[in-house]
Amino acid sequence: MRLAGAILTLVIGAPVLLGAALTLATGFGWQPGLGRVALGWEGFTEALAAPGILTSLRLTLVTGLGAALMSLAASIPLARWLVTRQSASRWLTPLLAVPHAALAIGLAFLIAPSGWAARLISPWATGWELPPQIVTVGDPWGLSLILGLMLKEVPFLTLMTLVAAAQRPVAAQMAAGRALGYAPGRVWVRIVWPQLYPALRLPVLIVLAFSLSVVDMALILGPSNPPTLAVRILRLYGAPDPAQAVPASALAVILLVVMGASAALWMVGERAVARLGKALIRIGQRGASRRNWSGAGLIGAGGTLALGSLGALILWSLASFWRFPDALPADLTLKRWASADWAGPALTSLTLALVSTALALILAMLWLESEDRSGKRLPLGALIVLPLLLPQIGFLQGLTTGFLWLGLPPGVVAVTWAELLFVFPYVMIALAGPWRALDPAHLASAASLGAGPTRRLLRIKLPMLLGPICAAAAIGVAVSVAQYLAVLLPGAGRVQALATEAVALASGADRRLAAILALMQAALPWVGFALALAVPAWWHRNRRGLRGGVA
Repeated sequence: MRLAGAILTLVIGAPVLLGAALTLATGFGWQPGLGRVALGWEGFTEALAAPGILTSLRLTLVTGLGAALMSLAASIPLARWLVTRQSASRWLTPLLAVPHAALAIGLAFLIAPSGWAARLISPWATGWELPPQIVTVGDPWGLSLILGLMLKEVPFLTLMTLVAAAQRPVAAQMAAGRALGYAPGRVWVRIVWPQLYPALRLPVLIVLAFSLSVVDMALILGPSNPPTLAVRILRLYGAPDPAQAVPASALAVILLVVMGASAALWMVGERAVARLGKALIRIGQRGASRRNWSGAGLIGAGGTLALGSLGALILWSLASFWRFPDALPADLTLKRWASADWAGPALTSLTLALVSTALALILAMLWLESEDRSGKRLPLGALIVLPLLLPQIGFLQGLTTGFLWLGLPPGVVAVTWAELLFVFPYVMIALAGPWRALDPAHLASAASLGAGPTRRLLRIKLPMLLGPICAAAAIGVAVSVAQYLAVLLPGAGRVQALATEAVALASGADRRLAAILALMQAALPWVGFALALAVPAWWHRNRRGLRGGVA
């Protein structure tokens, strides 16, 4: 057990702490490579004196808090609508599997002034013969960025709500509330959902942290002058002058403080909402019973945007010539697919995903199996949430410096290790529940027949958990393929993956190549989830009780 804890701490915990520590030290002016070892506040002074810094701060708070709050609000009626429609909730998985950059590129192609949405209603409904002079993508308030974040975060929070609801007698509580004369919507909002929220607090904080520090979606959908804090930090890190790393790191520390303050403000808001909810319950108004049209409406709106974004990507990848305001391209062709250089980045992304996911599975099973054999839980829960709650831009650049100190140059190995920091938490979360829920009677029966711990693991436990293992692997592949900063910074531009290439082309003139790369980035996770369903079904085709990974 101690060996497992040491390995996990060394591989996952130490890099995160090292990167954060080096970023903090650089923010205070510590650059021994340039002969600067005296600490001071000059980096913070320079960062806060930069033009437009207050606008960047305002934009970060508006988009981060706004996206998290509206995503949570939208997930409440959506989860109520889906809680009795488990088959419909399965459609959340394909949307969750789409990488952030791919979804953002598709949304930009849909809602841009010359996008597909404007083409579909022009000129017959708008009279537009040319793209309108309006700002939709990159608007000053970050509304398009909020919309893009919500398309990813609403399904995630809804799915987490459904998982929490499956562990409580929701149907009985809803029936009891209706028997007392309360409208179903009020029973859900005032009785059921508050009981689910403690299980949602960590996912909500992860969503908040991501929204405040996102880079790839902000580069595609957010304003560029001035940008959000995270994008501003990335630009400073990419400056030719290495001294700019000091204000960049100082700004990364400021971003971490902003995220901490936002989380504290969120928790204060939780208490205020809880008091308001108790007061409303005491009033006792039962409300009118009506259909939950809000949930169906959210499904329709979100599905339309998601399918429209995907459709825009497909059309642009096949378009030969597409003038505005034509609703469809003049001709569809595969010539761009044949001539575009997408195979190299796709192979790189696939390799990184397979290696990082395999390592994450090994570490997760090492953790869980060591717990089973010792009968104790490893006190390493922070390893799971730390990389998800810290801003990536806040420690990945420091980690890149740390890799150089350790003699690890920028390249595939450094990128794989960086991706592992984010793949492992999701793989661990996905695998821990089914692993710990496995009936120990099966293992006890094998032990009574003389099977040792290793044989019980290989012959009993792993085959019975094949379904959850494949599902965790699919999640790991999706997380890996979506990584942008974990490829860009540790790779120093030498590793060409789908995420980095797609983001680089998103704002350029070649929409066709950007669409092809975005589609390939979305296709890899979809293939992973399809295999996660097919492999257990085929492997257990003669074992009905295990078909689909049921243990």
